[in-house]
Amino acid sequence: MRIVVPVKQVPDTNDVRIDASRGTLVREGIPSILNPDDRHALEEALRLRDAEGGEVIVITMGPPQADEVLREAMGMGADRAILLSDPCFAGADTLATAYTLSCALKHLGDFDLVFCGLQAIDGDTAQVGPQLAEFLDIPQVTYVRKVDLHERRIEQGVEVLECDLPALVTAISELNSPRYPRVSLILEAYDSEVEVWGADVLGTDDMRVGLVGSPTRVVKTFSPHRPEHTDPVKGPPKELADHMMNALMERNVLR
Repeated sequence: MRIVVPVKQVPDTNDVRIDASRGTLVREGIPSILNPDDRHALEEALRLRDAEGGEVIVITMGPPQADEVLREAMGMGADRAILLSDPCFAGADTLATAYTLSCALKHLGDFDLVFCGLQAIDGDTAQVGPQLAEFLDIPQVTYVRKVDLHERRIEQGVEVLECDLPALVTAISELNSPRYPRVSLILEAYDSEVEVWGADVLGTDDMRVGLVGSPTRVVKTFSPHRPEHTDPVKGPPKELADHMMNALMERNVLR
């Protein structure tokens, strides 16, 4: 079984700052991490490979330093790592990202499954997985919490689904508990080669990648306003509940 796991390097959201003049995230000096939902996707891919045999291939798109998350994934057990890196890929929105990833998977050749994290914590769009499935013209099952039963989480409960392979799955955190990287595998990862594919390798359309190929534009990014002064309340639970209800009613939140 050949399983591909697209992953993303994201800023650690415990330390996010906004450039007020440009309305963009400040990424310089901010530690980067492997996107948490992608860990669940990778873990499930590794479990299936361990049970059925085959290989797990991790792919990310980003600058050269994005190979750090690929080496972390190899430390968890991934067999092969591919970095999609080219100046023309910069500034891609979800559509341009999914298009570039689809070109990479087509260049890679046959595969059985694509495991994606539900969403990235820096954008929270949950769009890349479904868009990638559309570019590849394969079935997709989103919000998956059990792969063996193909269960999908919905607001009212769960759905049990079946689909043909190859297919794309997006994983939620309930799917599993990701393993920790092993020291021996981490050492091997830093001795291993990370393949780097650019636009020349993928044969991408210059008008469909990066900022040029992105129909989405972020107009403004800002931090929510937080009042400088608060009114702390102490007391028994019933008094606290009454105080909260009265405060909400005064603000016409409740009637």
